[in-house]
Amino acid sequence: MQKNGGRLFCGLACYGISNRKERPCVMCGKLILASANKKTCSRTCANKNRAGIKYKIGSPRDKVKDQRSIKLRLISKRGKKCERCGFAKLEILHIHHKDRNRTHNEMDNLELICPNCHAEEHYLENSWLSGTVSD
Repeated sequence: MQKNGGRLFCGLACYGISNRKERPCVMCGKLILASANKKTCSRTCANKNRAGIKYKIGSPRDKVKDQRSIKLRLISKRGKKCERCGFAKLEILHIHHKDRNRTHNEMDNLELICPNCHAEEHYLENSWLSGTVSD
């Protein structure tokens, strides 16, 4: 027998059972082990719980579709190459926001650039190697 805080247990299994934290499923009330985000006991209850949730208007992939349409507009207006170095691999070109505000998608704020130029724009100024390596 183990003694723990005034309680006696016949073994580790009984001790573990006594320390379990359980809470009821939000749909059916069945006891489930309490964890950070677990609210339902099964996929069936989770689907029932989710049935009334209203998601944002439109599909969840609207952001991707918007970015594609913006990229296609930039390509048709400014050509199929990097606006900084002239690299002409169309498939890998990125959209760069000059003011670094991703929601500001006006054409004069956007630039079509290659991954190398995009990395230079965003990461070169903050590199830990800046000023430490001499040429």
